[in-house]
Amino acid sequence: MNICVCMKQVPDTNEIKVDPVTHTLVRKGVPSIVNPFDTYAQEVGVRLKEKLGGKLIVISMGPEQAKEAIKSCLAVGADAGYLISSRNFGGSDTLATSYILSQAIQAVEEKEGLKFDLILCGKQATDGDTAQVGPEIAEHLNLPQITYALDILEKDGEIQVKREYDAGYDMIATKLPAVVTVVKLPYEPRYPTIKSKMAAKKKDIPVLTEADIPAIDLTFCGLHGSPTRVKKTFTPTREKNGVKLAGMEPADAAKEVVKLLDDAKLL
Repeated sequence: MNICVCMKQVPDTNEIKVDPVTHTLVRKGVPSIVNPFDTYAQEVGVRLKEKLGGKLIVISMGPEQAKEAIKSCLAVGADAGYLISSRNFGGSDTLATSYILSQAIQAVEEKEGLKFDLILCGKQATDGDTAQVGPEIAEHLNLPQITYALDILEKDGEIQVKREYDAGYDMIATKLPAVVTVVKLPYEPRYPTIKSKMAAKKKDIPVLTEADIPAIDLTFCGLHGSPTRVKKTFTPTREKNGVKLAGMEPADAAKEVVKLLDDAKLL
C-alpha cells in the first residue's frame, strides 16, 4: 500500500502572533513542531506500511524550515519527504492550500512512479483549527473521504475506518484510493531512535515549486487565489472580578460564599 501523509509544521507555542498587515502567522523566531494530529496520521500510515508493504511519503507545504519537520517524520518511519514551497503559495487559505497540495500529490506520484492508495491527514492543525484541508484535498482529487478516524484496517482492497463521533464510533468502509483524516489515537506515535534520527538528517528533501507542478493554476494559489480573508485579529481581554475572602473562620467564610452566590442568582 502506497501512502501519502500531508503534514504541517506549526508553532510550538500558545502565543500565536499574526502579522498586522498580511494577517498571516508570524513564524520567524518561533519554535516549531510537527502538527500533533499529523503525528497520529503518520503512525497509522507506518503501521499499515509495516503490515502491507509499500511506500510512505510525507508532503508538507511551507517555508524552508519545514524541512526539519519532514525529517522528524523520516525518523519515525516515512520513506521519503517533499517540501512544497514558493512565494506564490504564501498566504494561501485552506481552499488554496488544499488545491496546491492536491496538485503536488499528483506531481509526487509522477516523480515516484506510483499511485497513492491512501492519503492521510491530521483532523486539523493546531494553529488554524479549521479541519478543512483534508476534506478539501479529497474534493480536489475527486476521492472518497472519511474523517475523524480512530483506526484504519485494510481488507480485500478496501479500508475499514473506526470513525469517532459524540456517542461512540462508527465502522465505515470505502474503496481505495481514499482520503482519511485522523484524530488522537488510543495509542501514541512512536519515538525516533538515535540511529533513525541520524539517518533522517542525511536524507535529501526535494523542494517542489510551481515549476515542478506543471498542472497547477497559480490563479488559485496564494493570497490572491484565496476566497477568504482575515479582516481582524485581536487578543480577548480577561477581566478578573472574583472576590477573595481572607481572615475569616471557615464556617463564616462558607456562609459568605453562599450569600455571594445567592446575591449573584447562581443558587
